[in-house]
Amino acid sequence: MTQTRAYLKSIRLSPIKAGLVADAVRGKHVQEALDFLTFSKKKASAIVKKLLESAIANAEHNDKADIDSLFVKSIIVNQGMRLKRMKPRARGRADRIIKPTCHIEIMLEGKEQ
Repeated sequence: MTQTRAYLKSIRLSPIKAGLVADAVRGKHVQEALDFLTFSKKKASAIVKKLLESAIANAEHNDKADIDSLFVKSIIVNQGMRLKRMKPRARGRADRIIKPTCHIEIMLEGKEQ
């Protein structure tokens, strides 16, 4: 069994929104996952699709894996650092705006034949 990883760090996307797409892709064959991500309207789907294509390229080049036998073993979404911004409010006050980031790790595994 061949395992291949790809990472994407500090992407400007909420980890909750990325987690929704990750849950839909986890455990699927690579072609099914690519089809789902291609036609999904969420912002996270385009990002995860690009990462999945990178993981497929890693598996093909580094591990000489057969693409047809690959499936998504795990996809992990972790919280990254949060960008803190200030927004002016009434009477000279300010509110804090939190802009979240996330780290995404995808692991592919190929079945030996």
